Amino acid sequence: MITVRLFAAAADVVGTKQLKMQAETIADVIEQLSDAQTTAQVISRCSFLVNGTKASAETVLDDGATVDVLPPFAGG
Repeated sequence: MITVRLFAAAADVVGTKQLKMQAETIADVIEQLSDAQTTAQVISRCSFLVNGTKASAETVLDDGATVDVLPPFAGG
């Protein structure tokens, strides 16, 4: 089980700021969060951190990991 923390627009479209899920990779997280077209459009543009380190879709998740889902932020 991992913890997923969502910020800004990602939290808005998913409807929560935090959730628990089973996922083996970041790609699994993306798939589970992308259940509607609007959600998929936002999640596909997000950056992901695993325990504070930048992650890619192929990043393997250990049990107990924390994944932060960060949408693009305006203003540089």
